[in-house]
Amino acid sequence: MAMSEKSAGSRILLMNTLAFTVCFAVWTMYGVLITFLVDNRILILDKSQVGLLIGTPILTGSVMRLPIGILTDRLGGKAVFLGVMLFSAGAVFLTSFASGFTALLVCGLLFGISGASFASGIAYTSLFFPKEKQGAALGLFGMGNVGAALTTLGAPTLLTKLTDGGKNPEGWRQLPMIYAGMLVVVAALFAIFAVNKKSEGAGQRKLGDMLKPLREVRVWRFGLYYFLLFGGFVALAQWLVPYYLNVYGMSLATAGFLATAFSLPSALTRAAGGFVADRIGARTTLYWVLSGCTLIFLLLTAPRMDIHSPGEGIMAVSGGSVTSVAPDKVIVGQKAYDLKQAPTAEAAQPEGALILPTFQSWQEPAVQVGQTVKKKELVARGVTHVYFQANQWVFTVLVLMAGLLMGVGMAAVYKHIPVYYPKDVGAVGGIVGVIGGLGGFVCPIIFGYFLKLVGVWTTCWLFFAVLAILCLVWMHASILKTGREQDRLASQTKAQV
Repeated sequence: MAMSEKSAGSRILLMNTLAFTVCFAVWTMYGVLITFLVDNRILILDKSQVGLLIGTPILTGSVMRLPIGILTDRLGGKAVFLGVMLFSAGAVFLTSFASGFTALLVCGLLFGISGASFASGIAYTSLFFPKEKQGAALGLFGMGNVGAALTTLGAPTLLTKLTDGGKNPEGWRQLPMIYAGMLVVVAALFAIFAVNKKSEGAGQRKLGDMLKPLREVRVWRFGLYYFLLFGGFVALAQWLVPYYLNVYGMSLATAGFLATAFSLPSALTRAAGGFVADRIGARTTLYWVLSGCTLIFLLLTAPRMDIHSPGEGIMAVSGGSVTSVAPDKVIVGQKAYDLKQAPTAEAAQPEGALILPTFQSWQEPAVQVGQTVKKKELVARGVTHVYFQANQWVFTVLVLMAGLLMGVGMAAVYKHIPVYYPKDVGAVGGIVGVIGGLGGFVCPIIFGYFLKLVGVWTTCWLFFAVLAILCLVWMHASILKTGREQDRLASQTKAQV
């Protein structure tokens, strides 16, 4: 019997991961498709409309995670997951016939429910594994995030072939049909091989009872972690392309490749995060993840800069008349003042593989021949040149490290849920997923607002650093509070004995 349960668990995990991968690919399809349509002038939209179209499926998939999670607890994962895939297939198929902003917006609103498949998969998968193995199982299921990377890598090439390199612009309409076909095929496999299973007693529980855990602050704390780790991951997968284009002047192809290099490994390390959380605990894992992310985000906060600032000048030690002024020397009366000369043009603009900021200082005459100078009056003004290249490869490595940590952290967050809420994984996992998904929708908007307000691209990293610190502080404070309560109860028990 044990072998049979193990076999069923492995089969369900495989089917759920496959289904989630395809759903995630569909969920992020607009990021490539809308960009293609606009870049090729097939669709004329302003920036706000483009942002709304790309973000609409993300928003729908996020908001729907709570009801989908609750339905999974009540009806079972097989029925709900199948329903999500088939509904999404129909909606994404309709996208092939859409023309204009409104039609595309409605279609995105509908097929965006594919992103809510995560809530169903989490609740469904957890039922087939014991607590000590749930972290690894949920981590493996979370690898379905790789669907985003598959879309980023494959959809542009597919669109080029479908449109015959631009000769047949309307060929783009076949892409949604292909995505719909993939969903139908996977849904058929799911219907054949999946076994339905409900959360114990869920059918007899009232909706109010199922939502009761949402009153606990702990659930919203988990949601904040997921807002940063998953929402940040989804946001960066979209934001890194314009970041590379604007900050480093890369080509679109290179920027897209580096953005994919961030999202693909991050999705894969989610599986490793589950194993780590099972071995050392979700709490310890999150300590390491949040601490590491905080450090990396702070390092990334320093913007690329080329600044000329006032430096150390030279003041007259005695009064007198200026008799000579040269780039390297000023003579006042009988006193000669040697000036540090400015570097050559090549030395003033250092390039290459610079990692740390460079500082160069020099002095420039502040007086003229014949001018009378008093004691302690400025003879030569100082200039300091601060140059920070924000080396693109160092930046890329740091971003990749952050992405890997975020992948591990996502699994650790969901390791918590079946432990604290074994009968409410769907509801709790759903609301945590809602908050995380909203992070993917809201964060790019916040980044754009900060960029417009301050004019510095690295404000996004400062936002993430502050958020990571907040998560760390809240988590540590909660752990200390729990420890104090346990000590108090232990003391009371001992006194009664």
